[in-house]
Amino acid sequence: MGIFFNCFSLLLQYLRAWAAIGLLCLVVTWSFPAQASSTIDSQLEQQVLQIIREHPKVIIESVQAYQQQQQQKVKQAQQAFLQDLKTNPQTVIGESPTTGSTQSKTLLIEFSDFQCPYCAEAHKTLKQLLAKYPDKLRLVYKNLPLTLIHSEALPAATAAWAAHQQGKFWEYHDALFSNQKQLGEALYLDIAKNLNLDLGKFKRDLTLATPAIKKDIQLAEKLAVSGTPFFVINSPTISGVVQLEDIKNILADAK
Repeated sequence: MGIFFNCFSLLLQYLRAWAAIGLLCLVVTWSFPAQASSTIDSQLEQQVLQIIREHPKVIIESVQAYQQQQQQKVKQAQQAFLQDLKTNPQTVIGESPTTGSTQSKTLLIEFSDFQCPYCAEAHKTLKQLLAKYPDKLRLVYKNLPLTLIHSEALPAATAAWAAHQQGKFWEYHDALFSNQKQLGEALYLDIAKNLNLDLGKFKRDLTLATPAIKKDIQLAEKLAVSGTPFFVINSPTISGVVQLEDIKNILADAK
């Protein structure tokens, strides 16, 4: 405890010193031309680097403490989410698309990406499970477009949301996964036409989808969801994160 306190006190001293130096630099920046400011910035950088070199342990301990705090926040968010899933599932569902039995005691939350090949495979399995256990499962779809690796994930999610506004999400959802290699603006419009959507409304709704999709993404980030597909289940026998193969066993064992 004494060592930690000393390290923490030392870190506070350095933080105060950095703050003082930063304030001084800000004042000087207002008073001197850009060239002088650049020189001061360089000096400040060297001072900070020197502190890190001389006291690396303090920096490491500070980072570790921060990581532990973040992990605790994630754990608390996950526990709160599971509690809501048990006691007030509609709060979790919100306005997200659902399919299956509304009376089912098993609720499955899926975070998915329309361009993810693993999600496409999971989609096939989920359709089979919904057909085999029509009274035992309710599926809720949440968007998690992995935009850094899937350029069409967000546009596809946007189009599916627009279809949802006309009650055709799941038909649109199925068509996107069935034509995953052709994702693009032409396909989105063709699917809308094939489903007899009001094209004027569909195009207008494309511009309104961002808040709903962003809400799903923020929920995934809060729960530390790192990839897709990702499943959270609440059933009479289990509540928490599950793998796709586990879902089959849970439904098979359900009475």
